[in-house]
Amino acid sequence: MDAEKKLIYKFDEGKADMRNLLGGKGANLAEMVNLGLPVPPGFVITTEACLDYYDLGERMPPGLWEDIEDHMHGLEADVGRGFGDLENPLLVSVRSGARFSMPGMMDTILNLGINDKIVDGLAKLMDNQRAALDAYRRFLQIFGNVAMGVSSSTFEKLLEGRKNQAGVQLDHDLSVDHLLGLVEDFKKAIVDNSGKEFPSDPWEQLRQAVLSVFESWHNPRAMEYRNYRGIPHNLGTAVNIMTMVFGNTGKESGTGVLFTRNPSTGEKHVYGEYLANAQGEDVVAGVRTPEPVSEMATVHPVVYKRLTDLAHMLETHYRDVQDMEFTVEQGRLYLLQTRSAQRTVGAAVRVAV
Repeated sequence: MDAEKKLIYKFDEGKADMRNLLGGKGANLAEMVNLGLPVPPGFVITTEACLDYYDLGERMPPGLWEDIEDHMHGLEADVGRGFGDLENPLLVSVRSGARFSMPGMMDTILNLGINDKIVDGLAKLMDNQRAALDAYRRFLQIFGNVAMGVSSSTFEKLLEGRKNQAGVQLDHDLSVDHLLGLVEDFKKAIVDNSGKEFPSDPWEQLRQAVLSVFESWHNPRAMEYRNYRGIPHNLGTAVNIMTMVFGNTGKESGTGVLFTRNPSTGEKHVYGEYLANAQGEDVVAGVRTPEPVSEMATVHPVVYKRLTDLAHMLETHYRDVQDMEFTVEQGRLYLLQTRSAQRTVGAAVRVAV
């Protein structure tokens, strides 16, 4: 790797004006860390690394993998858990992050670093076998789709089949036994549809995930979105690797999205959605009906007060309406993203005034 070119930045090494290099998501995560906000530890692989990947004929730039390994070991030291450790496992999310916001166009993988043995250690860490198995089946589903090319509908049909068998309507009502069966269903589906075994080695999972995010820069929906928006195709995407926090560990946990003002009207009050006992893709995928985020004031008043205080702080800091993602893990709040919110023309005028 070119000694002059730094291809990885820890969150606390970046800042908001580095979006060309760190992507919008990574730059804003870095800015939030520098403001002292509760962001899970992590690091960003730069957009230049993605461009180098394509310049080299879709091969990882020399030295990048060793750099990723070094930063993962740093993450292990930061959080006191081991990547691939059977007793005290560290799981991470791997997310895309382009210079310009491209919501839903590129790929995200959650709960990476888990396998048949590690899931038992995660269950002990969470003190919740059901939540650990739920994280495992989610990882198989999203990794199987993003990194191994298995259709999302394949996994959804298997999930619906298990829910019908169990006589339940909601994912989080599946029992430990049903989730164990679903894990096996998903692993078999990956082999049947891709011709390859799911990689149980966490480091191989991570390598494939990083390459998949690079490749998602050129997936058809991302290309079409850039064409529609007039965004150049030669910018590349950053890759954000972040310590997982779990919103699916019971009623004291959850996930949500929040706008610092109503994006339709511009009214000055927080607006958004919250799902208890869920992970981020549940809100986006629409598989469950979320509650208005304001309902948290009744159920989690302390967390809600902290969330709204931070929302106001970020709007003031950026001098713009913010669109935020957050997770609550066992009553503890974490911010996963902030960006300037899209809004209607009427709302934009009202906010400006």
